[in-house]
Amino acid sequence: EGFEIKVLPTWRSDKASHIGQTENWNRWVDALADAAGFPVEDWDAFLHAMDTRHRYFAAQGCVLSDYGTTEIFADPYTRDEICRIFSKARLRQPLDESEIRRFKSAWLYEGLAADARAGWAAQIHYSCLRNNNTVMFRRLGPDSGFDSIGDWSSAVSLNRLFDRLETAGVLPRTIVYSLHPRDNEMLLSLLGNFQHGPEPGRMQLGAAWWFNDHRDGMLRHLEAFSQLGVLGRFVGMLTDSRSFLSYTRHEYFRRILCDKLGGEMEKGLIPNDIEWVGSLVKAISYTNAENYFFPSEQTDSHK
Repeated sequence: EGFEIKVLPTWRSDKASHIGQTENWNRWVDALADAAGFPVEDWDAFLHAMDTRHRYFAAQGCVLSDYGTTEIFADPYTRDEICRIFSKARLRQPLDESEIRRFKSAWLYEGLAADARAGWAAQIHYSCLRNNNTVMFRRLGPDSGFDSIGDWSSAVSLNRLFDRLETAGVLPRTIVYSLHPRDNEMLLSLLGNFQHGPEPGRMQLGAAWWFNDHRDGMLRHLEAFSQLGVLGRFVGMLTDSRSFLSYTRHEYFRRILCDKLGGEMEKGLIPNDIEWVGSLVKAISYTNAENYFFPSEQTDSHK
């Protein structure tokens, strides 16, 4: 007999943040206005349009957002500043680096706050340095294989971002992925600052991603999670390549996980209890994700 795979959408608003790419960004905002059904010429209209599309995605079954960014933006800003920056960009006036950073900070904050209000979980992928080879970029365009690990410090900005959201009561369940493997321990200690009930493991270090989703990278991730987090709450492996062929990555991860746990059983580091360890593997491979993304009692302000 056949089987059914249910595919749900994920909210991706990265292009909304590319305000420094004036023409491309304005085309995207025009498309947003068309989809929302009303003009988007100022910051308030932009937030309204984003909320309209957020609600649309929720109606299609979306329960998860994903923010792809070079670094974590959490610069100070005021509402008046963001209104002015947005209007300048819509008029195609040049922006300086400070204005771009403040807008990206507002974009990330408002997006995460909207996720919290909707009861969604959020993902943040950061530290990718993109399109490094100009010759190949002109020949093949973006996302064609010329990206690499970025080298930005994120501890201060990520703590600041989460603290702002927590203080306002709008910090969603969040999974953070850094492309830089040095960030594992830093992120796990940072995420501990914002753990609280009623959801266990609400703030998570995301699975070994992209340049790290090989055997050594997965083992380093699992070991760090075990040392500074609670491995039994991990929501497990992901694939973001949107390809059925990439599903084998999950099987590869499960074999590595089972080998690690089996080896620790043999060494006496964890109980030699097949039933207990088997339940741990099942939770990491499936159950935790199901409970994390589809909590039994979810506040949904979209309804």
